[in-house]
Amino acid sequence: MGIFFNRSFYFLIYHKLAVKDINVVLQKETSDGISSPSRDDDATLQNPGTHSSILDENSKSQLDIPERSAKSTGLCFSDGKSLIDYILVYRKSSSQSEKREIFERNIRAEGLRLEKEACLTNSDVIFLKLHAPWDVLCRYIKKYIAYLQPYHLTLHHLSLLVAGMNRLLTNNSYEAAFPLHEGSYHSKNSIRTHGAENHRHLLYECWAWWGVWYKYQPLDLIRRYFGEKIGLYFAWLGWYTGMLFPAALVGLLVFLYGVFTLEHCSVSKEICQATDTIMCPICDQYCPYLRLSDSCIYAKVTHLFDNGATVFFAVFMAVWATVFLEFWKRRRAVLAYDWDLIDWEEEEDEIRPQFEAKYSKKERMNPISGKPEPYQAFTEKYSRLLVSSSGIFFMILVVIAAVFGIVIYRVITVSTFAAFGWALIRNNSQVATTGTAVCINFCVIMLLNVLYEKVALFLTNLEQPRTESEWENSFTFKMFLFQFVNLNSSTFYIAFFLGRFTGRPGAYLRLINRWKLEECHPSGCLIDLCMQMGIIMVLKQTWNNFMELGYPLIQNWWTRQRLKRDHGHIPKASLPQWEKDYNLQSMNAYGLFDEYLKMILQFGFTTIFVAAFPLAPLLALINNIIEIRLDAYKFVTQWRRPLPSQAKDIGIWYGILEGIGILSVITNAFVIAVTSDFIPRLVYAYKYGPCAGQGRAGEGCMMGYVNASLSVFRVSDFEKRSQPRTNGSELFEEAVKYCRYRDYREPPDSDEPYAYTLQFWHVLAARLAFIIVFEHMVFAIKTLIAYLIPDLPKDLRDRMRREKYLIQEMMYEAELERLQKEKDERKKKNKAHHKEWP
Repeated sequence: MGIFFNRSFYFLIYHKLAVKDINVVLQKETSDGISSPSRDDDATLQNPGTHSSILDENSKSQLDIPERSAKSTGLCFSDGKSLIDYILVYRKSSSQSEKREIFERNIRAEGLRLEKEACLTNSDVIFLKLHAPWDVLCRYIKKYIAYLQPYHLTLHHLSLLVAGMNRLLTNNSYEAAFPLHEGSYHSKNSIRTHGAENHRHLLYECWAWWGVWYKYQPLDLIRRYFGEKIGLYFAWLGWYTGMLFPAALVGLLVFLYGVFTLEHCSVSKEICQATDTIMCPICDQYCPYLRLSDSCIYAKVTHLFDNGATVFFAVFMAVWATVFLEFWKRRRAVLAYDWDLIDWEEEEDEIRPQFEAKYSKKERMNPISGKPEPYQAFTEKYSRLLVSSSGIFFMILVVIAAVFGIVIYRVITVSTFAAFGWALIRNNSQVATTGTAVCINFCVIMLLNVLYEKVALFLTNLEQPRTESEWENSFTFKMFLFQFVNLNSSTFYIAFFLGRFTGRPGAYLRLINRWKLEECHPSGCLIDLCMQMGIIMVLKQTWNNFMELGYPLIQNWWTRQRLKRDHGHIPKASLPQWEKDYNLQSMNAYGLFDEYLKMILQFGFTTIFVAAFPLAPLLALINNIIEIRLDAYKFVTQWRRPLPSQAKDIGIWYGILEGIGILSVITNAFVIAVTSDFIPRLVYAYKYGPCAGQGRAGEGCMMGYVNASLSVFRVSDFEKRSQPRTNGSELFEEAVKYCRYRDYREPPDSDEPYAYTLQFWHVLAARLAFIIVFEHMVFAIKTLIAYLIPDLPKDLRDRMRREKYLIQEMMYEAELERLQKEKDERKKKNKAHHKEWP
């Protein structure tokens, strides 16, 4: 039964009947069952602007959609009365004609009407139009109501019939299957003066058109046209976008705080004025000695993101993620109530045909239905899961290998750029290395994403999930895990590993005992993380937007050009609606999966490393404002109309969002403690700076911090393969004898040369303490907020209680009325008895 309402035949009902108006159908029941209305009843359903004129009289006045003939728009059979509910497309040259004939004979037996139509632009293409007569709809609705009691075998046969149609699409017996759009989304007349031509036209004018980007989405209309599942997606996307406004505003204020305090930052001033401080080369041989003041601009840019407001913003974003999820639950509950889904539960999933075919010989009794069903043995099930898990682990190793390749590229290229002939590249070799590595990493990400889809599909089918929901959840988890690791692995490397395990001058740690590991920029590692996040975010969102709209536009344009070349100029208006829709792009095979996936990945990118890149919410907000209109334009104008289906939430994605929220607290704690200079500066201010012991910290307390955070190295202690080719005499007044590097180590002339200083251990202890305190504090705040915010708004809870009260009152009154009738009947019988026996 789940397939009946959630796949193709669900549309036959949904297209004509509003779910909450199902009682209108029941009113047609007679004492013998449901009466079959006349053919004129089908005519009342022909208005393309409303799904059922007898069910939605109020909606017509609200939407101002006039009555129009469906015949003129190509939405009905040749008789001009029977509305086309579904279109199947096949080619005469196909070798699967026998299977099609069997299928068509079966659906005729179910009472559906069929009509074939040749394609005007391709003689090999045949359109099969389907229509469900009113009496068939009423018959199956009655059986659907009765399904709440015993299980009906007839419905089971219909479910298998629909599953059979899906298999025919898979083996290319049919080329396409889709419901029709309700006509054109354009009109010569203004919608303000003449009203909307149909729901599609209205959706375009008030939702998909770029000029209405600032308006609220018409969720009820989206739900009516595309179904609850797509309606919930756009509701969630709109809610997410709206919640990004405060996050983007606070992130922008944090960035502006860095801009306005830049001139008062003593650390960046000290770096810019350190013309006498000579830094050790960042690579072997080719990299020269540099003045610390040469990194002045990078120190200032670092301050824009790494300043006193960073910790506050990290706490704010962790709380924001919790508030976003908690208030979405409330919003979802309101929508579920308004759309009559508050008590809707998905029926038990039908067994997947692939599972049934493979395990048909092994059966056991279903404890619920008491009927035999195929099952998968425990040992086989978990052996398949073990193989699948091994495949997942192997693909994660592939990602790590790709990251390792990028690391090797960075290590080798920094020396190449340092010896580059162009002075601009040579003087900014580390930034050029980071920039090119990020671009290459983006290309690797996009290539691996193509591979991951095929691997996830293979591994999910290898597991042989029993039901469709199990298959969908398994595939979703794999795809998210693959793409999340693929997208964020390089970012994790830069945030937590870059420059952490390089050793020190004279004793560098090396890859394969050859290449020196990459060091952070003299101004810190945060600038590399900011570049990584900014470039990846901009490139990925630009690519996604192109694939969202540019690719369908190009495909549809190419289809039109091919038709012109083969058949000359054919006015688009002369084509019937089914042919116009056939020339559009079909929705991807996984429905809304890709739409959710890219938004969930963006949510992760926005929250997980937001402490290093406060502008991430702003970039996400700008992208999402565009994304809503791109998706709307795509659904309304570039895609065939998808099958509507019911849903009361966003499914497994909510759990993934909660997991990302928890991970973001941990990663931001480590970013602040390990990647940024927040903790070393704090330790210096309170323990080693001019204000040590005074219990205060400010910009005046940071004087001398840069010198205290740099260690001294004697250049004669360099390894032979690390010895710079120049002794620095070309750049400085005399040969360099000592250089500085970022670390807390003893000078070379001390009793323990190059050993860690006490300040190093103080900083390390402070970092660990900060991580523990930050995580516990934020998790406590998140838990408290989740507890204080109820899942249902008070007014909704009151309305639900009111409805429950009224239902109980009606049942009580009905019971009293029944008892009163029984009492009256007993009195009449007693009187009749007394008359007969005086």
